Amino acid sequence: MLYQAYQLQSDLSSPLRMLAEQASLLLGAGKVGLSSPPALFPWIGQAASKFSAANEVLARLRLTHSRPAYNLKTVEVAGEPVTITEHKVCELPFGTLLHFRKDLATTTAPMPRVLLVAPLSGHFATLLRETARTLLADHDVYITDWHNARDVTLSNGEFGLGHYTDYLIKFLEVLGPNTHMIAVCQPCVAALAATAIMAEDDNPAQPRSLTLMAGPVDCRVNPTGVNELANSKPIEWFEKNLISPVPWPHKGMMRQVYPGFLQLTAFLCMNLERHKKSFEDLYRHVRDGEFDKAQIIRAFYDEYLAVNDLPAAFYLETVAKVFQTYDLPRGELTWHGRKVNLKAIRRTALLTVEGERDDICAVGQTMAAQDLCSSIRPHMKTHLVQTGVGHYGVFSGKKWNQQIYPQVRDVIYGNGG
Repeated sequence: MLYQAYQLQSDLSSPLRMLAEQASLLLGAGKVGLSSPPALFPWIGQAASKFSAANEVLARLRLTHSRPAYNLKTVEVAGEPVTITEHKVCELPFGTLLHFRKDLATTTAPMPRVLLVAPLSGHFATLLRETARTLLADHDVYITDWHNARDVTLSNGEFGLGHYTDYLIKFLEVLGPNTHMIAVCQPCVAALAATAIMAEDDNPAQPRSLTLMAGPVDCRVNPTGVNELANSKPIEWFEKNLISPVPWPHKGMMRQVYPGFLQLTAFLCMNLERHKKSFEDLYRHVRDGEFDKAQIIRAFYDEYLAVNDLPAAFYLETVAKVFQTYDLPRGELTWHGRKVNLKAIRRTALLTVEGERDDICAVGQTMAAQDLCSSIRPHMKTHLVQTGVGHYGVFSGKKWNQQIYPQVRDVIYGNGG
C-alpha cells in the first residue's frame, strides 16, 4: 500500500503544482512587464514577483520519475569544440550501455575507452553528468544508463546484485579488450566482482584499469550513519517495510521495488536544513530577479528530485551482503553460486579514491580494496584521499576537475591508455 498511497498523493497534487507552474511562468520576470514595477504603483510589481517566486517553489517541490537529459552536446578537445551524440550500444531490460560518441576527425588518434559505472541507488545515471563531461576531453566514454524498475515488465524477471555484475561483464565484453572501468560509489563491489570473475576466467575483456571512487568495499571500516542505519534492523524488516509493488498504470505494475522516493526521503533527511535553505534561496533569487543564481538551484534539484525505483532483489541483496554481512571483504561473496576471488585480479591496475569529509562512505572503506586485491603488483596500485571534499565532491565540482581527475587520467594513460 506504500507505493499506492504515494501515487494517489502525487495524482491528487499534480493539478495544483501545474497551476502553480503556470502562475509562476505568467508572472515571472521577463514574461510580463511586472518585474519592473510602474513608478506610481511599485507594490504591484513587487507583489507579482513574490507571488511568482512562491509558485515556482511550490511547483518544484515534486518528484519526477523519468531520466533527465544528459545535455552533453559538445566538449572541448585539444582546444576545439567537438560535437557529442548519444548512441545506444547494448540495450538490456534493466540498463543500456550508452556511448557519448564524439565527432572527431578520422585522423585523430583513438582515445582510451572508459566504462563509467553509475550507482543504482535512487537516482539516474545522469547524476554523473559532470563526471562524464570531464572524462570526455581525453577519453572515449560509455556509461551504464540504468532503467527505472517501475518501467520494466514482470516478464523480464528479477534483477539482483549478481545480475548487476552480469551486466558489467556483458558491457565489458561488448566494448572488448583494453577498456578501463570507473565505478562511482555503490557499484564498487559489483565492479570488483566482475573484474575478479573475468580475471579468473582469463577473459580478454577484463579491464586494463579499475578506478573505485567513494565506494563501500568494506563497511566495517569507520562506519557512517548510513552504515549504522543499514545495521539497525534485520533484513526482514527492510523487506517488510520498504518494499512495495509498482501500482497501476506503470509498465512494471506489480514488480516488487524499493521506491526511489523512499531513498530520496532518506537523503533529504540527512541534510534537511541545507535543502530547506536552498529552497528559501530559490524563492529569494526569483523574487529579486537574480536569475543566474536561481538557475543553479533549479538545475541541481531537477536532477536531485528525479528518482529511480530499485528492483527489490538488488536493494535487499545490497543491504544484506554489502552493509550487513560484508561478504566481499570476508571472502564470502558469491556470483551465481561461485565465490568471488579478488586474488585472481593480476593484470588490472587499481586506483581507489576517497573524500576526506565523506559522510556516506568514510575514509578507509574504499581503500580496503588495495589489500583485498593482493595479487596486483604494488606499482599498479594507487590510492588518493582528497582533502576538503565530501561524497559528491569526489566525482563532481572543482576539486574533482582540478585535482582528482588528473590522477584518474594518469592511471588510465599509464596502463595501456
